[in-house]
Amino acid sequence: MPLSREFKETVMERAKQDKAFREELIIEATNALLEGDIDTGKSLIKDYLNATGSFPVVADQLHKDEKSIRRMLGSGGNPTLQNFVGILKVCSTSEQMQLKICPH
Repeated sequence: MPLSREFKETVMERAKQDKAFREELIIEATNALLEGDIDTGKSLIKDYLNATGSFPVVADQLHKDEKSIRRMLGSGGNPTLQNFVGILKVCSTSEQMQLKICPH
């Protein structure tokens, strides 16, 4: 079931105002990737990039066209592992956080 526009707007507003929420989007996107749920990982990192307006920053850092980054993270997109990890690295660096694997 597609998310309602109101829900997406709520997520975007919260991400704009709440650093901890933005960090959690990055962490959950990373966890989804590691668990093999690429679609969820793409969706979460796309929400982060839309909320922060960071698509141009990521494109610049990865030396890619912004439209290419958007396509990679779209529903039919298929980013390489190198590109997905690169996107996660740029996002985590911009939030001044370091991603680590922690055993549970």
